[in-house]
Amino acid sequence: MASSFTKTGSSFCRNSSKSSINPHLKLGPNATSFISSGIPDLDKILGGGFCVGSLVMIMEDAEAPHHMLLLRNFMSQGLVHKHPLFYASPSKQPKLFLGTLPTPNSSSSKLDKSRDPTHEKDLRIAWQYKKYFEEPNLNISTNNGGQHEYCNDFDLRKPLERHFYSGTNVDCVSIQDSPNLDALQDRCARFLAQLSRSEGNSSSAGRIAIQSFCSPQCKYSDMEWHMLSFIKSLKGMTRSSNAVVVVTFPPSLLSPSCSKRLQHMADTLLSVKAIPDEDKELAKLLTGYQDMVGFLNVHKVARLNTQVPVILDATTFSIKLERRRFLVLECLNQAPVDGSSGTSYGTSGGCSGSTKSGSLDF
Repeated sequence: MASSFTKTGSSFCRNSSKSSINPHLKLGPNATSFISSGIPDLDKILGGGFCVGSLVMIMEDAEAPHHMLLLRNFMSQGLVHKHPLFYASPSKQPKLFLGTLPTPNSSSSKLDKSRDPTHEKDLRIAWQYKKYFEEPNLNISTNNGGQHEYCNDFDLRKPLERHFYSGTNVDCVSIQDSPNLDALQDRCARFLAQLSRSEGNSSSAGRIAIQSFCSPQCKYSDMEWHMLSFIKSLKGMTRSSNAVVVVTFPPSLLSPSCSKRLQHMADTLLSVKAIPDEDKELAKLLTGYQDMVGFLNVHKVARLNTQVPVILDATTFSIKLERRRFLVLECLNQAPVDGSSGTSYGTSGGCSGSTKSGSLDF
């Protein structure tokens, strides 16, 4: 009887058949799907990962190449999932960059359990209040060693095995000597044409990674309107495909108007910022400052097929390297002041957008 109420042409029906969905794709609301960013914490922050068919832009920091941490994990996750990958870089030999990608962790120990504050010995919460502290279940599997794994923990100190990126589904191109972006646009169009979105064709997804798009090594770096036209065209092609495009660019090398236009065209907009060395004032303000390597700011989250905005509890997160191997994102916490004990809940030194009340008194 239920099948008689299903309309194939209605935008309100929900496709209950999951047989054609790749286990490396995650279904989302409003007929959207996600692929993993390669960072478990970032997937949870964004509500499941990067939306398929979206443009992700990362603003680089002139002081440190922290954007490469995000780009490497994104590319490695795609290669582990055997997603088609197209990589463009201002370097002369972009193929060599694939040898620096991190490898998935093969350890049997689960890092998520050690990160969960409810597993700490010193934290005891009454059972009737535990539900208020649990994170929403986004069904993001990070069990290392499983065949159908949505997101991996990548070891930044071990390079990815060669067989992952030596196949025919990986394409690299150098944009250093390109006088314009016409050739790059044609390569992207051919790549996305193989991943066109059609009825029932959602079993595969592709990834495009463009590093330092406005780098001064590129001859077109002073052609701002040409670069804006390329990004607009690339976004249109991506929207009708089963792919995600990640572009990093240095906003400090662009005019303010061009930088704002690029940020406006992004579906998901992130930025990274390095931490100044031995900033004593910042060390007093934030807990765990000695373990931080930078900050990640979430300026915009992609919302496809809906006009409802995403309201995050926090927009600024600390970037940490757990055991100097694994990339971890944590919400900022203000250090205790005036001899008070514990970390302040809901106050993050003006860095986050949390609107929660103070700590609960049991």
